[in-house]
Amino acid sequence: MSRITSVTAHEVALPIPSAPYPTAGYGTKIHWHGRRSRTTPKRPRPLLEYVVVRIETDDGQVGFGEAQADIGFFGNTVEGVAAAIRDYLGPQLVGRDPFHRDELLHLIDFRDQSCAISGIDLALHDLAGRALGVPVSALLGGTARTRVMVALEIAAGPAEQMAQECLRLMAQGVRAFKAKIGGDPVRDAQALKVIRDAVGPEVSLRADANQGYTPKEAVTLCNMAERLGVGLELLEQPVPAWDLCGMADVRRRVETLIEADESCYSPQDAYEIARCGAADVLNVKLGKAGGLFNARKIIAIAEGAGLGCVLGTAFGLGLEDAAKLHLAASSVSVIGAVEFTELVLHANLLLPPDDTLLALPLEDGCLPVPVGTGLGVSIDESRLGGAIPEDRS
Repeated sequence: MSRITSVTAHEVALPIPSAPYPTAGYGTKIHWHGRRSRTTPKRPRPLLEYVVVRIETDDGQVGFGEAQADIGFFGNTVEGVAAAIRDYLGPQLVGRDPFHRDELLHLIDFRDQSCAISGIDLALHDLAGRALGVPVSALLGGTARTRVMVALEIAAGPAEQMAQECLRLMAQGVRAFKAKIGGDPVRDAQALKVIRDAVGPEVSLRADANQGYTPKEAVTLCNMAERLGVGLELLEQPVPAWDLCGMADVRRRVETLIEADESCYSPQDAYEIARCGAADVLNVKLGKAGGLFNARKIIAIAEGAGLGCVLGTAFGLGLEDAAKLHLAASSVSVIGAVEFTELVLHANLLLPPDDTLLALPLEDGCLPVPVGTGLGVSIDESRLGGAIPEDRS
């Protein structure tokens, strides 16, 4: 019987590029793929920060996971996530059977530690898959699809430049986009129309308000977009996360599907959203949920309530990207494209040939689901010393 002997955490920081066009003043919450707080006096350069988790057993089995650290979205620093894994959560797993994931993940189910738990969760799934000789999708219920359509986020900015960015990415095979909006519903609806006219009717187009509207403004945006023939697939988090009543009111008054993101972290959140009738779609992110274990619970709640699910951008070094692909492949309730904005922000830290698996350009707008054991990809351990690699322009 295997026993866990060590749980280690490695901090990694990667720079992200500057916006390709002006973004200031075009959204109340979001500028270029992140909140203002991603730059601080301590971190003057825009960075994305991660913690890579390594779990090893007494019989030589190893599994890897990763956790995103984002003070702006998750409220966690990279130092805090790494310390939680190394000093508090990880030691509780030492000496225990790594295959008892249900027991282990309940043991470390602490409030406000979803990112740290997610990294451990992914490593446990990777270890189990490798030990059993099966992909993680098999552990989650099987493989319903072998390729997953990719969506990329488009930073808020001048409408014509947002449209041009979509066209640039379409040349690399992308066929689904999520435009960042929020602040001025009339201007935003007009911008969405410009984007739609540029990309054509067959491309999937979503919008993310990032809590940027009042309920009345959200209704204005949806009604105007509907009149303009934007063909919006869904509107993500139009109102503040706490305002489930307001979001339910928007949902009742518009035809556009409403998606909950910042309102939906846990299975309990998903249940409350369904009970209130606040959304048509739930945005599932591994960092929010605490890993694959809880993500599957959220998806099950959505299925029971007749709601759809979207797997949102959570960034990553390659391990979480692979995990999202396995989750999408095994979940029939995951609708449409899966968001992988990290593909245009920085390189991954996977070993060849895995490093080209999760990269642009795309074939038929999709990424393949990894077919190897565990997560099906291998992290380059030589690059886990905290150094900042060159950014991808």
